[in-house]
Amino acid sequence: MRLPGLVDAHVHLRTPGGEHKENFRTGSMAALAGGFTTLLAMPNTNPPLVTAENWSIAQQLAKSHSLCDVFLYAGGSAEHIAELPALFHSAIALKLYLDQTYGPLRVQGLETLQKIMEVWPASKPICLHAEQESIAVGVALAALYRKPIHFCHVSRKDEIELIAKAKAEGLPVTCEVTPHHLFLTEADAARLGSYADVRPRLASQMDVDALWQHLGSTIDCIASDHAPHAHWEKKGYKTEAEWRQNPERIGPNPIPPGIPGLESTLPLMLTALSQKRLSLERLVQLLHTNPMRIFHLPAQPDTWVEVDPAQSYIFPDHPLYTKCGWSPFEGMRMTGAVRQVVLRGKEVVSNGKVIDPPNS
Repeated sequence: MRLPGLVDAHVHLRTPGGEHKENFRTGSMAALAGGFTTLLAMPNTNPPLVTAENWSIAQQLAKSHSLCDVFLYAGGSAEHIAELPALFHSAIALKLYLDQTYGPLRVQGLETLQKIMEVWPASKPICLHAEQESIAVGVALAALYRKPIHFCHVSRKDEIELIAKAKAEGLPVTCEVTPHHLFLTEADAARLGSYADVRPRLASQMDVDALWQHLGSTIDCIASDHAPHAHWEKKGYKTEAEWRQNPERIGPNPIPPGIPGLESTLPLMLTALSQKRLSLERLVQLLHTNPMRIFHLPAQPDTWVEVDPAQSYIFPDHPLYTKCGWSPFEGMRMTGAVRQVVLRGKEVVSNGKVIDPPNS
């Protein structure tokens, strides 16, 4: 079964500043193994992509080391509003963090939000990390400024219902959900421990059911929120050596939120396809057509993904390409696997394995 090149609109490739977790090369290899030929990378790096200089450095690294197309967000902050006009011409979109997450980029205060909304033009979306009450703030911003607002990783019943209402009222809002919020619940969080620590947190079965109910209508995109961390970080240690000394114990340091997802997203959605939880047409809309439209992405000629929709296996069926080397979905039976990826006429995945070019 042939699919177009897929788009993941929400990934953290950890460069610059977190290359021990992931980098552009390893992240793009994981993307290709998972059927994604286009990635939109988040700005909460170290340093964050809140200035034209920082953004340009990261863009050059992405261009030099990525094996697929990578576009970078700009980050918004109270201290760097003056940078936004320059960033607008380069970045794929603007990302604002209204709630606490990994990294320092949290925007607080109505005055700051208003200044950012006034400066950022309406021709590129403003993407929000907004949870619960902050969703209402995002809806109000869309109503007041009539600029496109994209809600990232929606996870709760009340959130998706509020977004559905905003859409029904004609407001310029779109949204995405992650596979981990579709396939895991707070019960899995108890089972997986620190490896399931994400933001937004895993929710109840009622919330998961609500997301599935809206998958055919309100939800515009599936995005992985690929957010890798090293094993020792998810165990609460600062170094691998400390973790190796106490591999079964949780260390004293805060657990960074986030899980990898580039290699599990498409297999999970193909599994849902095999279970008739969504149609093939809808899968293509969620992973290709809609993100291409929302983010005004350029076409990739002679690009496709060949999958075996009937292949049943225990995930993963190959060593993971992501540098962090783990997944919360390890050991899960899935149906549907990537067999081949062709990007602009060049085969980049063959028999499920990434063709690593020389000197990459």
